[in-house]
Amino acid sequence: MTRFTDETRAVIERLRRRDHERVSEAGRTKLLLHGDEVRPLAVVLFHGLSASPTQFVRFAHDLHARGHNVIVPRLPRHGHSDRLSTALAHLTADDLRSFARESMAAARGLGERIVVGGFSLGGLIATWVAEREPIARAVAIAPFFGVSWIPNRFMKNLAHAMLRIPNQFQWWDPLQRERQLPAHGYPRYATHALAQAYLLAREVMDSADDGIAAEKLIFVTNAREAAVNNRAVRRLEAHLRAKDARRLDHVVLTGIPFSHDIIEPLRHPEIAARVYPQLLELIERGS
Repeated sequence: MTRFTDETRAVIERLRRRDHERVSEAGRTKLLLHGDEVRPLAVVLFHGLSASPTQFVRFAHDLHARGHNVIVPRLPRHGHSDRLSTALAHLTADDLRSFARESMAAARGLGERIVVGGFSLGGLIATWVAEREPIARAVAIAPFFGVSWIPNRFMKNLAHAMLRIPNQFQWWDPLQRERQLPAHGYPRYATHALAQAYLLAREVMDSADDGIAAEKLIFVTNAREAAVNNRAVRRLEAHLRAKDARRLDHVVLTGIPFSHDIIEPLRHPEIAARVYPQLLELIERGS
């Protein structure tokens, strides 16, 4: 039985220390480990914009119960106890790159093989990792590469325009406002954070010529997607597939209601119940 190295323990401790006193209990990084035992598979799950690691807690526990070491790291500027925190306005693409590298450093010592999964902004980060890290798989769920109602040819200019003016906070639900549930996430998003996320998305799309370092990248999209741009996902898929079709899969979920959040059991339990078995199979495929 292989145990964690001292280096792995130190990286895990650094990951824990990122959660400062302003971070809520629900917002903290989740580490579901089998003691200090290296497992055949380590899974990293990246949550979405304005959410927190609790978004993936139930799914993480399902994976842990199947014998895997699982990390759900807190995205930078996320998870604060004050749900109306303004921290999200300061999120940058550099923050997200550093966060992805740090998360992967933590995962390397936890499993013989590594799989990353991510939802929305987390799906974008999972794709960024797949282009750069020789991991087993990346499962990008409803990944953010643009906004559904804005043609992607306008997104780059729009992102730069958004960054030239002062940040604005917008309610996800203008009727519920601060009462919007689940309580572990922010009820608002920052326009600057959205723009910075798109700059990272643009980097991923521009890097497509370099191919994929992961053994497999799997896109998972809802045929009735409400928020992110599925057309941009398909264009990126086609570009990457031209480099090496064996490394690409695309699973289109059908029969799911018009929605974006398909993984949060506290928001749409009936959708999560339908989607989780498929996602578990994709995470574990070939393990």
